[in-house]
Amino acid sequence: MNKITCRATSNIAFTKYWGRIDDTLRLPMNGSVSMNLEAATTTTTVAFDPSLEADTIHPNSLSLKDKQAARVFAQLDRIRQRADITTRAWVATHNNFPMGAGIASSASGFAALTVAAAHAAGLDLTERELTILARQGSGSACRSIPAGFVEWHYGETDAASYAEMIAPPDHWDIHDLIAITQSEHKTVGSAEGNALVTTSPFNSTRVQLAQQSVETIRAGILARDWTAFGEETEREAIRLHMVAMTSVPPIFYWKPVTLAIIQAVIAWRQAGLQAYYTIDAGANVHVLAQAADADTVAARLRAIEGISDVLHSLVGQGARLLEAHLF
Repeated sequence: MNKITCRATSNIAFTKYWGRIDDTLRLPMNGSVSMNLEAATTTTTVAFDPSLEADTIHPNSLSLKDKQAARVFAQLDRIRQRADITTRAWVATHNNFPMGAGIASSASGFAALTVAAAHAAGLDLTERELTILARQGSGSACRSIPAGFVEWHYGETDAASYAEMIAPPDHWDIHDLIAITQSEHKTVGSAEGNALVTTSPFNSTRVQLAQQSVETIRAGILARDWTAFGEETEREAIRLHMVAMTSVPPIFYWKPVTLAIIQAVIAWRQAGLQAYYTIDAGANVHVLAQAADADTVAARLRAIEGISDVLHSLVGQGARLLEAHLF
């Protein structure tokens, strides 16, 4: 067996991916901009084995629910079709952060799976081609393949919807302090939430604003304009949850502590501590700070009741191959 292992980081979206124009290809309603998270990683080993009769999650792997396993096997089918092979595969994967809790575990998971499996199947794909393939497994996974700050381009065809780096990890020393308020799987997954967006009367407005948000946030990152970047990042986070809360049925990802963190960040900023928040589809809150303020923000977050941990992340690299394997 030719074992290939890849490690990929999760990412935090500043302009959000919420809603699709094509469910099969996972084409988003708007482009998005994100940052890779060095501290939140998935490591995956894949090996194609002619002796296997079916794809197999390795016994030492992280346990996967049936629905998650089915998505893994479907992604392997896409890669087999691309490589023109029928061989079944062993898969082992390990996360160093909570899965299914709103920290984009599917992004790092499908990025690592796609890169490892493509190499194990003998494919020689460009980074752009890998982002397109990863997107078909999990939309946000395309943003975890390039390094640093990444833009996922809006596109109405498979080839047009891809991700690329807009600035390397060392471009801007942003720290993401992730306040963990929920480590268990959220009750409504992102896939289910994406399917409900058109039931919200505010979705079309959010999509229009998100297209503008991509421009604002990209410019803010490239210019290192902390205020413009932070203010638009907060607005976009609220717009996502406004759509979720007004979908039919409504989706309430927040917990009381989620709102408490938002209010605390606003109060800190009014007092001179320049931090900003963003929230993906979940209850956990990402608090963004520059290097000089990161430790202060982390300490203040740990003092808030209801936060079980604070994950401190710098800007991460892209998906990369490792020599050590999980089995």
